[in-house]
Amino acid sequence: MVKTAISRQSKPKKHEKLTEINYRNNTESDYTETIEFLDKTFEYDAHSRDYWGQPELSLLYGTPLYEQASSTQKLALNHLYWATQYNQTAATEANAVLYNQVTAGVFGAFNGYDTLCQMLELETEQERSHIHAFHTIGYRTKRALLGKSAFNASILRKPGGKPKLAFNDFSNWIVVKNLVNSSLQEEAFRFFTHKVLLRHQVHSYSQYLKELEAKGEPIPAQTTGLLGQIAPRSALQFFTLNCGTSPFLACLFFLTRYMANMLLKNWEYRYVQFYRELNQKDCLIPAPTAVSYNHLMDESFHTTTSRLIAKDLYKDFPQPTAYEKLIANLTIYRAQTIGLSGLSGSVPATFRSDAAFILPLYRLLQSPVFDLSAQEAQIWLQQCLCQEHEGFHLNGKYHQHLLTELRQSFDSLDYLWPVNRELRIFTLGNNISQAIKHNRKVIEQFSRSLS
Repeated sequence: MVKTAISRQSKPKKHEKLTEINYRNNTESDYTETIEFLDKTFEYDAHSRDYWGQPELSLLYGTPLYEQASSTQKLALNHLYWATQYNQTAATEANAVLYNQVTAGVFGAFNGYDTLCQMLELETEQERSHIHAFHTIGYRTKRALLGKSAFNASILRKPGGKPKLAFNDFSNWIVVKNLVNSSLQEEAFRFFTHKVLLRHQVHSYSQYLKELEAKGEPIPAQTTGLLGQIAPRSALQFFTLNCGTSPFLACLFFLTRYMANMLLKNWEYRYVQFYRELNQKDCLIPAPTAVSYNHLMDESFHTTTSRLIAKDLYKDFPQPTAYEKLIANLTIYRAQTIGLSGLSGSVPATFRSDAAFILPLYRLLQSPVFDLSAQEAQIWLQQCLCQEHEGFHLNGKYHQHLLTELRQSFDSLDYLWPVNRELRIFTLGNNISQAIKHNRKVIEQFSRSLS
C-alpha cells in the first residue's frame, strides 16, 4: 500500500513523542495479563462474602429500600452494581474494538503514524481480554444471585394470555428493522461517502474496510455502548464509512472514546481507591476489585491515546469541511442526548433516565435477592425512584465531577457548536426534581403494561 505524505515539521510533534512513550509503557505493563488470570480463575462463591467496592457503589444505594435492606442484600447490590456497570463497559469497549481497526486503517495510509497504529492494535487486543473478563464475572455473579430469571427473554405474560414485548424493550423491533438493510442500501452509502461527500479523501479509505469489502462482508456497526446507541444501525454503518474515509472523522471517534473513558474513570477510580485501601491494610482483595484496578491502569494508556488523537492529532490533517463539522457535532449532540441527559436514582454514576432500568429493577425485586411480590415490587419502585433521596444527591456529585473534567477537554475544540463544547445538555441533566417527575410518568406507564 502506498502511503500518502502530509506536510510535517522536521521536529517531532509533542503528540508523536507522547504516543511513543505511551506505547512503550503499555507494552511493558502486565495489567492485561493479570486480568486474564483473574478471569480464568474467578468463582463467585470464593468472593461472595466481601464488598467489591465502597458501599456507595451499589445498586439502589441511598434509596429507602437500601436503608432497610439486610447486610446480605446490601452485599448482593454491591456485587450486582459491579456486574451491571462492567456489562455496559464491555459494550462500549466493543465499539473500540471495531473503530480502532477502522481508524487505524485510515491513519496507516499516511506516513509517520506507524507507532500510533501499533498502539491501536495493542489496545484492541487488550479490549478483547477486558470484555471476556467482564462477561465471565458478570454472568457468574448474576447467575448466582438472580438465578435463571436474570437471563429470560424480556417479555411479560398475562395469565392465559399471549406473550408481549416488555415495557421499554425495543430489542426485537431493532432486530426486525435491521433485516430491512440491504446490499443496495450499503452500496448507496459507499457511493455517497466516496464520490459525493469525501471525494477528495478517497485515498485514505481504511484498509480494514477495504478488506471487509473484498470479502463481501457488510459495513460493520455496533449497536451497543455509548456510541452504538446514538443512532439506528443503518446510520451507524454510514458513520463507520465516514470514519473510515475522513482523517478528521477518524479522529472524531476518539473524542467519543474519550467521553467513554472519562465516564468509566468517574466511577472506576473509586474501585481503585478501595483496592489500595485493602492493599494497605494487607486485606484479601476480591478478584472483581483487582480486575477494576488493573483495568483502570490499562485504560490510563487508552485514555491518553484518546486524548492525544481527539485534541492534537486531528490538527495534522486539513481543516474539517462544513460536512465534517456537521457530522462531528451531530455525533456529540446525540452522545449527550442518549448517554448524558438524565440523572439515575438507582444506578450510581449513571446519567441516564431510570426508564432504561425499570424492567431490570422490577426483576431484581422479584428475584431471590428480595423475593417480593409483583405488587410489592411496584410499590418499592415508586418509593425508590419517585422521591428525593441520598442516591440522587450522590449522583449529582458524580455528575459535577465529570462535567468539570469534560468541559476542560472540550473547551479548545473550536469546531464544536456551543451546545457541545459547553456540554449544555449534560449540564441540564443534573436536576433531581426533573428526574423524579419523569420517573413518575415512566412508572405509571410501566404499571399499566403489567395490568
